[in-house]
Amino acid sequence: MADVRDDDIIRAKPLGSAPVALSVLDLATVGTGRTARQALLTTVDLARLAERRGYHRFWVAEHHSMPGVASSSPAVILAHVAAHTERIRLGSGGVMLPNHAPLVIAEQFGTLEALAPGRIDLGLGRAPGTDGATAAALRRQDRMPQGADDFPEQLSELTRFLDDDFPDAHPYARIHAVPGPIQGRVPGGVQRADRPSIWLLGSSGFSARLAGLLGLPFSFAHHFSAANTLPALEVYRESFRPSAVLDRPYAKIGVQAFAADDAKEARRQVLTGALSMLRLRTGRPGLVPSPEEAASYAYGLAEQEFVADWLRNVVFGTPDEVREQLTSLAERTGVDELMITTNAHGPEARLHSYELIADAFGLPGGA
Repeated sequence: MADVRDDDIIRAKPLGSAPVALSVLDLATVGTGRTARQALLTTVDLARLAERRGYHRFWVAEHHSMPGVASSSPAVILAHVAAHTERIRLGSGGVMLPNHAPLVIAEQFGTLEALAPGRIDLGLGRAPGTDGATAAALRRQDRMPQGADDFPEQLSELTRFLDDDFPDAHPYARIHAVPGPIQGRVPGGVQRADRPSIWLLGSSGFSARLAGLLGLPFSFAHHFSAANTLPALEVYRESFRPSAVLDRPYAKIGVQAFAADDAKEARRQVLTGALSMLRLRTGRPGLVPSPEEAASYAYGLAEQEFVADWLRNVVFGTPDEVREQLTSLAERTGVDELMITTNAHGPEARLHSYELIADAFGLPGGA
């Protein structure tokens, strides 16, 4: 792997009283009574808030065929967000590599790097992020697209496109991802900026081990796979080998968190995300329900158990309570960064939550 990233660039420093750096993961969620346009405009508002308040990164996820999620095209969203921000790091959390040809991803994120030099993260996942039929449709194939077993090969191909370093005998040796390194080597070309920093994402030990062996930063999906968090982080740290990118492990986790002015309101808001996830897991995906809809829903016994189990891994409450829980989580896991995601119905509540969390940790930019 080419020496394209400095260890100090990847690492983030905590601000205020935060135990580690804090970042944001957004899904451009669409609530009942709202539109995808409104959700995407909220994504821009949230990115600008995150930049103003000292959050380190702003990532968007890739999901498909989900009515309540408008983030099906991370590269397009990130280009728009880049035009409305100046400093905050932007990235994918993540691009699902099996859904795309590696050359296409290299071109998209090379373009993003050219538009926002030194600010782009390329977070990669090995799952399709959707059902099998949708995954096949994404690649126009009648069979299932490449899956987890092919992920290391796909990752290697993508990295070579980004670095433009295929061996001379390789079939792709004369193919170049543009914007990219080739433009710094042709007569009259300008020296390229660093390419996007690659992160591996995961919810189990597979990507954790691969990230460790390759010396890459690792992001774990604690927000929907909490039982696997500590084992996966242990695998990552034990398998880590220093690389041109990192001299020691760097891990962050995604965490569902929501702060409100009082604990009752916080629970009322997070219940919307719990009901949304319940419907998704039972084959009934839809728009994110309103707090009123979530409160009046007639939960069956099994549904009550699912919601209770889901909420056990959601950090919510007053700003002080959220600060204490996030601090405890950072200490318990030993991670270098927490990436906060908030699944709630309305934009006002979501934006207010991020403001309250920033205030609780004394991040810059407050009133």
